[in-house]
This record gives sequence, C-alpha cells and structure tokens, in this order.
Amino acid sequence: MAPALDDTVSPRERNEAQRRADAMIESMRGRVTSPGDTKASNGNIANIVTVIRILLVPVFIWLLFLDNHADGLWRYVATALFVLAIATDGVDGHLARGRNLITNVGIILDPIADKLLIGGALVSLSILGDLWWWVTIVILVRELGITVFRFIVIRKRVIPASKGGKLKTVFQSVAISLFLAPLQSLFRDVFHAPAVVITGINWIEWAVMGVALALTIYSGIDYLWQFWKVRTVEVARPAA
Repeated sequence: MAPALDDTVSPRERNEAQRRADAMIESMRGRVTSPGDTKASNGNIANIVTVIRILLVPVFIWLLFLDNHADGLWRYVATALFVLAIATDGVDGHLARGRNLITNVGIILDPIADKLLIGGALVSLSILGDLWWWVTIVILVRELGITVFRFIVIRKRVIPASKGGKLKTVFQSVAISLFLAPLQSLFRDVFHAPAVVITGINWIEWAVMGVALALTIYSGIDYLWQFWKVRTVEVARPAA
C-alpha cells in the first residue's frame, strides 16, 4: 500500500505550511471598507477593485478578437470594457488613500494590473495590425523595466511618481482608447463622412499616441535621473 501523503511530509515542512496558512489568514484580518488607523485587510475594497481590473484583462482581449477585426459590435464592447477597467485605476487609488487602506499587497498589485491592461491592449492592437510593433515594444520595455527596477530599489529608497509619469498614464489611456474605438469605420460607414474627416481622425489618433510615446520615454529617463540624484545625495552625506 502506498504511504499516506502526510507520512511523506516532514514535521518541519508541515510547520512551515501551517505558518504560511496562519500568515495568510492574519493578512486578511482588518478593515475592509471603513476608514481608520487600524490594520487594513489585504482583502480590502481597494485591493478587490484592483483584482477585478486584472480579471477584466483576458475578457477584454477575448472580446477584442471576437469579431476577427471586423470593427463590429464586439470591438465597441471591448473598447467600453477597456475604458471601464482603466477608470478603476483611479477608483482603487482613491479608496486606498481616502480610507487609509494602503497595503503592501495593493502596492504590488496596482502597477501589475496597469501593466497587464496597457500591455495587453498594445500587443493586441499590434497583432491586429492597428499599431506599429516598435511602438508597442518601446512602451512595454519602458513600463516593465521601470516596474522591475522600482521593485528592486523600493526597500532602500522611494522615488515619488513625477507629474510626467502621471501625465504619461493619461495619454497612454486616451491614445489606446482612440485606437481601440473603430472611429474611422463609424464615421465612414455610418455617418458617411468625407475622406478628409477620416484622415483627420487617423492623424489625431497617431498624434495622441505620439505624445504618449514621448511622455513614456521622458518619464522613464526622468525616473532614473531622480533615482540617481537621490543615490548621489545618500552616498555623499556620510562624507559631509
């Protein structure tokens, strides 16, 4: 007869598993929705909104490809879902700061949710042929690179988000929304707009994406520069 599973687990491994389970249960205790100064639960309302944003990503991508690039109903639904999902970024942040529900889990999950949503949209647009691949690659390299870098240095020093970084996020969201929405097809096939209008919409979409790309590059360089200045001050301080 095969040995029972418990017989193959050492007491040390069993104790470690129990310790992790207890820590998980403990992390879920605390405030969920109410403001205050006591411990906030990892399962608080702000983190729940963030998790919902993560779960919406595969649904959004599935809807985007559902009509096989026909600019049909599902393209509009996918666009609406993206706008809704990206809007929750401000909601969870407002809840976390306004109700003092900031947790380490939320600090980690929030940028991951943003990168999954933005990255998923950019890659999908490039696969569909609506956005040049090099634009997607530049933005993703910056976003993922800075995110990994931030997690590496966050234990030693905190670099506050710059105005350029916040503005970058706004322009990325608007630019992607414009590329997702089949505005050119809508104005051409439904409103029977002249070619100059269709061309104008195309120029507007690419102009906003160009600004988003420029801000993405600038804010990444600025973040590294701010880190370098903080590090230089910290190194020079003992010698003063």
